[in-house]
Amino acid sequence: MRGSRLCWFGLVFGSLALGCTDYSAVPTVPIVPVGPAMTGLHVAGNHLENSDGATVVLRGVNRSGTEYQCVHGSVFDGAWGPSAVAAIASWRANTVRIPLNEGCWLFDGGTGNYVQSIKLFISFLHQFHIVPIVELHWVAPGSATPLGQQPMPDADNAPAFWTDVARTFADDDGVIFELYNEPYPDSNQDSPAGWQCWRDGCTEILWAQQISPDGKITWVATSNTYQAVGMQALVTAVRAVAPRNLILVGGIQYSNSLSQWMAYAPVDPSANLAAAWHVYNYNGCRSATCWDGAPAAIATNLPIVATEIGQRDCQGNFITPLMDWLDGHGGSYLAWSWNTGGSCVPATQGVAGRPWALVQDYDSGAPNGNYALTFHDHLAAIVAPPP
Repeated sequence: MRGSRLCWFGLVFGSLALGCTDYSAVPTVPIVPVGPAMTGLHVAGNHLENSDGATVVLRGVNRSGTEYQCVHGSVFDGAWGPSAVAAIASWRANTVRIPLNEGCWLFDGGTGNYVQSIKLFISFLHQFHIVPIVELHWVAPGSATPLGQQPMPDADNAPAFWTDVARTFADDDGVIFELYNEPYPDSNQDSPAGWQCWRDGCTEILWAQQISPDGKITWVATSNTYQAVGMQALVTAVRAVAPRNLILVGGIQYSNSLSQWMAYAPVDPSANLAAAWHVYNYNGCRSATCWDGAPAAIATNLPIVATEIGQRDCQGNFITPLMDWLDGHGGSYLAWSWNTGGSCVPATQGVAGRPWALVQDYDSGAPNGNYALTFHDHLAAIVAPPP
C-alpha cells in the first residue's frame, strides 16, 4: 500500500474524508494469509472446492454496517482497513459476509463512494485469502430509500442490483453471491405459496418503519403491496453476466426453513448453486431433530453454508452443538456479527438487549463475552494456524 493514492469522497478507514488519501501515511500491517488462495470456488457434489480441487469449508463472520450506514452518509460502521481485516484473520476466519443496501449500490445513497469502498474492502480481504460473500440485505421498491428488510427482493431494483454486482465481480470467482438475506414470503409461513413466491416471485406486503414518541423503531405491515422477484429471476440475472461465481440461496422463514428448498430450487445453468441457512436459538428449526431433517438431506447432495448463526443470551451452549453438527456434515458457518457495541447484554422477551457484538474493538479483535469466545475458541481448535 505504500506510495499509493486514492481519490474519492466519503469514508476511509473509519474517518470521513474528502479528496485524495495518501496510503503512505497508513501504517503497514503484516499480511498473513489464513490459508490457500480462495479462487475458483465451486460446488463439487456436496462440498465446495477451490481452483486447485481442494475441499473448502467456509468459517467466518458477518461484518454488519454496510447495509445501514450508507443511509446516513457513510459506508462502514467502524474501522475496516487492513489492521481491522488482520484482526478478523487472527480468529482464523476465512470468510466475511458483507450485507449490501441496493439503493446505496445503485443510486449512491449520499455516500459518494459506496461501490468503491466495498471493492476496496474486498481487496483487503483477498490479501488475507479471506472469501467475501456479498449479499442483498436491505431493499425498497421504486425510488424509496431501503431502510430495512422486506419479505422478498423487489422486482423494481433487485434484478438491476444483481446485474451490476455480478458484472462488477464477474472476473473474480473468489467472491460469492448470496441473493437475499432472509426471505419471509406469504406472511412468514412455510407453505407452498411461500415457496412458490420464493422461486418465482409474487405480490408481497410492504413493511415500513413506525417510530414511537420515545424514538423506538418497529417494523409493521402496511396496507400497500409491491411486486417481489423470485430467486430464479435473480439467478438468471447473475448468470447473464457472471457465469462462474458461486451463488448461495437461503430458504424461507428468514432463511431458517429449508423444508422445500430442494423441490423449489432455482435452476442454475452453471450448476454452481448452494444452500444458505440461518440458525439462531430462537428460530423454528433450532434443534438437532430439525437439523437431521431437511438440512441433513440437502447436505448429502449440496453444500450448506450457514451464513448466519448465533444466540441472543450471550452464551455459547447453542452454537457449540450447531457448529459440531455442521462440522460433521461438511457444512460452513459464519457468526453474526463482527461489530462492537459494548458489553454483551442478553436479549429477553420484550427487551432488545445487545447480544451480537463479537468484538470489543475492531483492531484487536478481542472477543466480547462468552458467545464470542465460544466461536473464537471453536475456530482455534479446528482450524490450522497459518503456515
